[in-house]
Amino acid sequence: MLTTNTTKYKLSEGKAVYGLLNAVPSPWLVEMIGYAGYDFVILDTEHLSTNPESVEHMIRATECAGITSLVRVPGPDVGAIAHALDSGAQGIVVPRVRNVEEARAVVSMARYAPLGERGITGGRTTGFGTIPLGRYLEKANREILVVVMIEDTEGIRNCEEIASVPGVDWLLEGAVDLSQSLGVPGDPFHPSVQEAIAGLAETCRKADRHFCALPRNAEQLAHWRAWGAQVFLLGEDRSLLFKQLKTYLSNSKA
Repeated sequence: MLTTNTTKYKLSEGKAVYGLLNAVPSPWLVEMIGYAGYDFVILDTEHLSTNPESVEHMIRATECAGITSLVRVPGPDVGAIAHALDSGAQGIVVPRVRNVEEARAVVSMARYAPLGERGITGGRTTGFGTIPLGRYLEKANREILVVVMIEDTEGIRNCEEIASVPGVDWLLEGAVDLSQSLGVPGDPFHPSVQEAIAGLAETCRKADRHFCALPRNAEQLAHWRAWGAQVFLLGEDRSLLFKQLKTYLSNSKA
């Protein structure tokens, strides 16, 4: 059943929030991330072949652990967005948003009238009718987070218009894909990539949208804190697990 989006309300109180990208499709791991104290988790269905039933179980796991569930869908696709939200996700992350038309379409797919044209259904989102439909529609428009990813030069060029779209909550940088678009593939630290991301962040500030920082080292984390960011995506569980496993073995051998 759709509940209060604690991440959204922490931000409204001026607090910082921290999340992880989930790349190991396991309800057990997602629940553990919540109990570890993270505010939100992004369940990746863009690059992973996670079946819809598993995604729904992972969303249930976030509900058990009190962590906000966002689903990264493959793109601005009405079916994928509807399925993620109808499964109980508290928000969506949409990659490769390039222009204002795509941003408006995403909002329309994710929000009910009068803010959008999302199709209405019942089921677990309404607690199987526990929440009256009218109240649920109003609550969903209030609680659902809409996050768009800017991952190429076209998106950077149009980011002011994208950020101005009513119903868009956060803008998230995609530095690795952006590096390809800028001609420096695989180098997210290249000055041209960092300059583009800095411009995106300033656009968010001017438009009163949250910039979701993705710090890749301690220096970047400190930079975005000093800049005033409130939303931090601290990498993905897959790489964290691998690094910790490798370090633990290395220390044990030493």
